[in-house]
Amino acid sequence: MLGQSLGEIALLAAWIAGAGILVGVLAGLFGIGGGAIIVPVLYEVFRVLGVPEDVRMQMCIGTSLAIIIPTTVRSYIAHKKKGAVIPEVVRLWSPSAVVGVAIGAVIAYFAPPALFKIVFVVFALFIAVRMLFGTDRWKLGSELPGAGIQGFFGFVTGLISSLVGVSGGSVSNALLTLYGQPLQRAVATSAGVGVPITIAGTIGYMLDGWPHMAQLPPLSIGFVSVIGFVLMAPVSSYTASYGVRLAHWLPRRRLEIAFGCFLVLVASRFLISVI
Repeated sequence: MLGQSLGEIALLAAWIAGAGILVGVLAGLFGIGGGAIIVPVLYEVFRVLGVPEDVRMQMCIGTSLAIIIPTTVRSYIAHKKKGAVIPEVVRLWSPSAVVGVAIGAVIAYFAPPALFKIVFVVFALFIAVRMLFGTDRWKLGSELPGAGIQGFFGFVTGLISSLVGVSGGSVSNALLTLYGQPLQRAVATSAGVGVPITIAGTIGYMLDGWPHMAQLPPLSIGFVSVIGFVLMAPVSSYTASYGVRLAHWLPRRRLEIAFGCFLVLVASRFLISVI
């Protein structure tokens, strides 16, 4: 595969599977879908495999969206069984979120690779600040705003998700907690909004990458790697339920700090590659 030995591919496969465990737990614990971890991991994997720079980031984002579909669905179902989901938010946000994803997919077709790295750096630092400094204490109100504003929130969440390769949980979590929603309900509801986002985003990146098939790894459907999906998705999906359990009783502050530091390192790595 792209000139790599079987031993090297086996080692990379082991790393992807190992990362899948962490991705699943974090998806259930923080409602982030795992994309903030999957994208930088896949970036290094595809770099070693020789995927060209001008399509590598798009490949990471498309594959990430595909991988976190089962993880997000499993997380949503588990939280829904616990009665933590806010159905009205899912109903109001989902349609406009899909529109945001569609626009993001169009941007992805024409945009240079550096744009995706810059957006990811901003996104990663945004999450890191929230994790490191506990900005869940910030409030914009004690109740959710009207349907129009919530629809706009869904659009923004979908647009950012399609450019970064995440389910949108970090964005929607921030918005929901700013309006006084408990973190557990925000996490659960974010997983629900993330289901249509990841499905629509995956389809969009499959279509976007079709004209570039000659540059992509074997067993790719557009900008989605079937190999990456097969290796990481089952593991992350299975471990998501453990993250949900942890979210309901584990003290999270140390984990938040560790994850925030990880994101700062990831953002620095992508920023250096742009410079």
